[in-house]
Amino acid sequence: MGSSALLIVLERGSGVPLQQQVCDQVTALVRAGRLRPGDGVPASRELAAQLDVSRTVITRAYELLRARGVLTARRGSGTRVAARAEQVADGAGGAPAALSVLAPQPPRDTDGTDALWQPWEPPPAGRAGTALDFRHGTPALAAFPVARWRQSLHDAYGRADVDALGYGPAEGAPALRREIAALVRRSRALDASPDRVVVTGGATQALDILVRALVAPGDVVVIEDPSHTVLRQVFGCSAASVVPVPVDDEGLRVADIDGCVRARGLDPGRVKLVYVTPSHQFPTGVILSEGRRRALLAWAYEHGATVLEDDYHNEFTFSAERLPALAAERHRETVVYVGSFSKTLFPALRIGYAVLPAHLVRPFLGIKWITDRLTPTVAQEALADFIASGAYTRHISRMTRLYRQRRGRLLEALYEHFGAGVRISGEAAGLHVLVTLLGARGVSEEEIVRRAAARGVRIYPASGYFVQGSPAEPTFLMGYAALSVARITEGVALLAAAVREGEQPG
Repeated sequence: MGSSALLIVLERGSGVPLQQQVCDQVTALVRAGRLRPGDGVPASRELAAQLDVSRTVITRAYELLRARGVLTARRGSGTRVAARAEQVADGAGGAPAALSVLAPQPPRDTDGTDALWQPWEPPPAGRAGTALDFRHGTPALAAFPVARWRQSLHDAYGRADVDALGYGPAEGAPALRREIAALVRRSRALDASPDRVVVTGGATQALDILVRALVAPGDVVVIEDPSHTVLRQVFGCSAASVVPVPVDDEGLRVADIDGCVRARGLDPGRVKLVYVTPSHQFPTGVILSEGRRRALLAWAYEHGATVLEDDYHNEFTFSAERLPALAAERHRETVVYVGSFSKTLFPALRIGYAVLPAHLVRPFLGIKWITDRLTPTVAQEALADFIASGAYTRHISRMTRLYRQRRGRLLEALYEHFGAGVRISGEAAGLHVLVTLLGARGVSEEEIVRRAAARGVRIYPASGYFVQGSPAEPTFLMGYAALSVARITEGVALLAAAVREGEQPG
């Protein structure tokens, strides 16, 4: 069969998006044998004209079909039905039906019962109010050098000519890529040339592109347990099975990966991606030990998997020893390093980056070009100027001193009020700690949250980050970066009063 017209009928009044209808009907044609491996399909422009829809509808449908393994595209030979399309269309090679809950659907279904999806992150509080908010992930925005950043923006616009105001390269502004390469070489011992750096719309976009590039139907993605709910959604939107592997005080239990995968009826050989946060595990804060680092790199190489290193708190560490980035090791092209300026500068900047092995640069760029074309160019030029001028280094130095002070006050206050009844982890790096209230075993996390809120304190339970084995005692993720020393002192005192509410004197 050549690339003649396809028998597709769209229901325009349906609630199902048009591109999804096209995708489903092409899959049905393959399943019925009307489209066979090697058959060509109409060009996107041709099929769009046939169905009287925009070309975007068809290109998105074809992109989804390629991601599912139903279609394949090669330069010069057009888009064709893939060799294993019939098996994919029939569901062969995917996760067992009983395990389908480990391959969640897109975020509209977050009210489901799957532990991989529950609970969703509490929304940001917006403008700071009177509440003492220990929310994690918010830097000290009031301390950001706005005037110096405004100068970098002014200079970037001043240098911009007509061409600079158009579409830039999908990989990012050359000046920023050079500065990022120099930055990770200095701060993370990661020696990578600028041509292996790709600028993204925050770290989340980098994760999404990597899943699209590396993961096919029936593959497996390994995540840490506990882990961030946002990344579960990113990985859950793929056609892979998501397998959580426990974390202990040395980080990811690498020796357990094969067993955890097999326990779900899956093949460890299908693991394509292993997500880790080695410098400050989220949310426990533990640092991946040297032994586990070596074991993970060896495991990934032997299994042909890629390690995704998310270095989300990459600049802030408070211990005497600081391990380099995992990607700085001799990893034999198995590690992708992802970073962001959301915590070091400010979240609204939305600039992240990926440092890629050479063989992944072109596939990564191909997907980025399709999904958003480019990250805002002028902001990139301004950020490059901000780094090159030394303003970034000075800001990080000031913030490290500030965060060290605030972190110290939080730890002191917790021990002052709870003594031996508190266990703290993750204090060696990052902008949050994990706090377990050993003396409050008889009180639920929800009850403590309610009591604290009544006193004007916001704290966030950690149990929702665990897929299995939630903490026996009430455990909370406490961020401190955005709170002054005085507010931290007041907040912990109020929290202690909330925890002890109802206790009998004596």
